Amino acid sequence: MRITSIPHIYRNFRRWTEIITVLSRYGLADWISRLHIDFVKDHLKDRDGEALARHSTEKRIRLALTDLGPTFIKLGQLMSTRPDIVGSKLATELSRLQADVPADPPDMVRTMIEAELGQSIEELFAEFDDVPIASASIGQVHRARLKTGESVVVKVQHLDIEETVREDLDVLAGLALLAERVPELAAYRPTSTIAEMGRILRRELDFGREERNLQLFLTRFADDPAIRIPTPYTDLCTSRVLTMERIDGIKLTESTRLRAEGFDLEELARRGARLYLDMIFTDGFYHADPHPGNIVLLPGNRIGLMDFGMVGRVEESLRESIEGVLLAITHRDVVLLTSLIKRIGDVPAELDERNLSVDLAEFVTDYANQPLDQFDLSGALGDMTEIIHRYRIKLPPQAALLLKTLVTLEGTTKLLSPEISLLDLLQPLHRRIVLRRISPKRQIRKLLRLFMDVEHLAEILPRRLADILDQVQAGKFDVHLDHRGLEPSVNRLVMGLLTSALLISSTVLLSSEVPPLLFPVNAYLGFHRISLLGLGAGMLSFFLGLRLLRAIYNSGHLDRHV
Repeated sequence: MRITSIPHIYRNFRRWTEIITVLSRYGLADWISRLHIDFVKDHLKDRDGEALARHSTEKRIRLALTDLGPTFIKLGQLMSTRPDIVGSKLATELSRLQADVPADPPDMVRTMIEAELGQSIEELFAEFDDVPIASASIGQVHRARLKTGESVVVKVQHLDIEETVREDLDVLAGLALLAERVPELAAYRPTSTIAEMGRILRRELDFGREERNLQLFLTRFADDPAIRIPTPYTDLCTSRVLTMERIDGIKLTESTRLRAEGFDLEELARRGARLYLDMIFTDGFYHADPHPGNIVLLPGNRIGLMDFGMVGRVEESLRESIEGVLLAITHRDVVLLTSLIKRIGDVPAELDERNLSVDLAEFVTDYANQPLDQFDLSGALGDMTEIIHRYRIKLPPQAALLLKTLVTLEGTTKLLSPEISLLDLLQPLHRRIVLRRISPKRQIRKLLRLFMDVEHLAEILPRRLADILDQVQAGKFDVHLDHRGLEPSVNRLVMGLLTSALLISSTVLLSSEVPPLLFPVNAYLGFHRISLLGLGAGMLSFFLGLRLLRAIYNSGHLDRHV
């Protein structure tokens, strides 16, 4: 760990102690789980009194995050959207994380709202319910009624949550640096992963971002009466307080009530799925959390969307690549699928392309024979993501979030109508996508971008060439070579030379009888007087030679522990 990290450790010493205590407890439980001694496994217990060592590793991680508090719970929920990093099994377990955060007392909530909006609660609202309807990691939600009579919900940040998040992210950054040194954890890329999750978490602390998302979707669906988006009340919104229209509807999980109310569930499932597919593959921005709790059904077969804290945006090139992945799966095109995965993801230098192609070929064979109207898209994307994780290919955050959204969307769709397949619904959309790709308007736009790039290159190229020639003429032109994979060979060569030098030196010292000397009782190998320096050098060269042979036998990496 860097010296510059010491002030952070000192400032957050209490939190460091708490976190390390929890992690040590669950780490010990993980070690105990490998023993075959039953009475030892029952020693450490969770909150429900169950033995920690009898849980799976993934469940222990989820329980540890729960014990560590709101920031870690939120980070775990974010990590559940990254199966390419943590693996499908752990991502599935982390998706079960629920924030059981105690609500702030009413007086603290009122103080926060009044400080943010500059007026008393009585002046702002005709009614305000002090009992929250929900309390999550970042904030809590209260019912209220405006002076003009509209029913609203008020989302308020927990007191000091920003300081708590900052402190926890500081500690996590330090732990990530330590984790980089552990081979088993380094594969998860802890430093970059924590940095990425931290950026997302900080954005969620800004309720103004969610307000802007609401405005954006209201504009997008202004002409669609079948879609209902909550209207934010801008005058009553800040970065810590969000006031928006209250939408009362029936949850998707209440299937019996939905049928009794006369809702056409199959039509609603198709309409909702098409809505999301249009948002993703046509608009390029979408509501990224389509689980049943964020979707309600309203009279007239209307769909209400809620919670716009997580919104995905997909640039055109990535959207086209994802479309290509879905098509490659259905068309059994392994070469195209491999190429697209390598294009989308961050590929490690040691990627085994041959085995990747073999695994993708088996994957395509498993799913290619499924009819489109019965295609298991969530299963296919889950298996593909597991392959990506196995080969340590890191997807960009936008791609990972999109794949997670598609998996969640299919599950929500099948909750209403199990017979519907997203891939089947994608077919008409795909024809529109193909026409859009070959449209003259798009080709002109691509040519314009290409022209601008060429124009920029033509502008800077002569100047850069002139700079290079000036450096060459002045003798200041340097060429830096980055060699990869040579360290083990160089280390082996140096070790061999050192061993040889020691062996020769020991021979000279022994034959010249250089003092200090050892006088054995009987002549040993013809020596009546043995040089201690020569003997020491000889023994050292012997052990170094053995180590060198062992290192060569075990792949030749002298700079690794073998």
